[in-house]
Amino acid sequence: MRDAAPSAPERIVVVGFGPVAARLVEHLEPLVAAGTVALTVIGQEQDAAYNRVLVADVAVGRTPEAAIRLADAAALRAIGIDVLLGARVARVDRPFRRVLLDDDRAIGYDRLVLATGSRPLVPQLDGLDGELPLPQGVSFLRDLRDARAVSAALASQRRIVVLGGGILGIEAALAAAEEGGRVTLVHNGRAPMERFLGDGARVLATALTRAGVTLVAGTSTGITQTEGHFSGLTLEGGTVVEGGALVLACGVRPRTELADGCDLNTAAGILVDHELRALDTRDIWAIGDCAEVRCWDGSCAACAGVTTPQGLIGPGWQQADQLGLAFAAELTGMPPGVTGAPDRRDAVLVLKARGVDAVTAGEVDADPWSVEPGLAVAVWADPGHGRYAKMITRDGALTGLVCVGMPRTGAELVLLFERGSELPADRSSLLRLDSIEGAAAAMPPGPDATLCRCAGVTRGTVQKSVATGCASVKDVSGDTRAGTGCGGCHDDIRAVIEQHFAVAVTS
Repeated sequence: MRDAAPSAPERIVVVGFGPVAARLVEHLEPLVAAGTVALTVIGQEQDAAYNRVLVADVAVGRTPEAAIRLADAAALRAIGIDVLLGARVARVDRPFRRVLLDDDRAIGYDRLVLATGSRPLVPQLDGLDGELPLPQGVSFLRDLRDARAVSAALASQRRIVVLGGGILGIEAALAAAEEGGRVTLVHNGRAPMERFLGDGARVLATALTRAGVTLVAGTSTGITQTEGHFSGLTLEGGTVVEGGALVLACGVRPRTELADGCDLNTAAGILVDHELRALDTRDIWAIGDCAEVRCWDGSCAACAGVTTPQGLIGPGWQQADQLGLAFAAELTGMPPGVTGAPDRRDAVLVLKARGVDAVTAGEVDADPWSVEPGLAVAVWADPGHGRYAKMITRDGALTGLVCVGMPRTGAELVLLFERGSELPADRSSLLRLDSIEGAAAAMPPGPDATLCRCAGVTRGTVQKSVATGCASVKDVSGDTRAGTGCGGCHDDIRAVIEQHFAVAVTS
């Protein structure tokens, strides 16, 4: 009697090779090695997955390209994964379960995962017209090619104009200024991030100016070019902000072109259920910036509010973990590692640079003078020292916060916000955390406190990593994934390392 023929491996195709796709691939690698899965990853860029959040650091020479890479294409190919770089998917042929590339190749699938991310917005300006390719001297700061363009502008000592007063624009401007570049940040409103920080944005503006960033408020109307190269940004009224390079940081939009082309349900992003499966399909999923979790159940509380993709790396990694564990459980017959979808938390926006920091979360528009049952709003400002805090509570629980120039207070408020905790009756006690006396007396966060929000790593996990021999941020990141997202926790990781070895030396 002959043995039954082994079953063919499940064909999984992942379209997109950014940080979220790289995280999913990590979960699928053991299945490929075991012969359970035949995996194809298709990336439009020539580079394998890397951390886009740190592209600005690469542009100014603060971080080498190798330090932000998240995947090694050669190593993945060596274990049997088909990695296609510099490849573009033309369309998805759903009836025949295949992905068609623009070079006429066709790749069949049993499961298709769309991880196409988002694309930067091209503003409607005279000389741009919202179209690609961009003129010479104009770039985004989205990928490594953009980073190289900005690096060349810095090296030639050209003034860099950054258009966009959000976190990406501010971080790009700060990074360039910190490395000695001449930078002008053009923004709408009275100050950058005014929509999120309210009056705290004016405090942030002062800090940016002190950091060497020139701020210009106004509405952009077009660009000027000299001999085919960008030479200035024109504002309403005719003012021209001169420069030798323009960085566009005007926001992003989920990439849904492939989904639209094969009649998947889309809104702001590709609509998926709580298992991340595209609605009304059995064999297509979407994760990361392109995915919008919104099921058909009209009574679903999780889908009642804003469901647009958050554009943050942490939630995307959570989705990759969820889907990877679910695939592994289904294909191996093992119990799933997690049950259900991760909770969708309110976005916490963090700006953290050398000497400039701000954080905001939840409802921030509440009026300190409004009379509403259960609502309390506390505001404290010290513009001369670059400090501002706003705390919004409902029935004592923190539901919104703004904090500028007060990193310890901001970290404590975020912790209380994520836990839904009540604030102390004396709100001013939190402000003392950033005083010299408060810093000396403050107790370090407990081991269960989240140290790396992007990867969801606790302080205790980092402490264990350091205790077992990891003595650098790079070592800890490799062991725990902490610090592999926005990089904002690097100082906290260093502090844990220094604290551990200080105790070891003195004990």
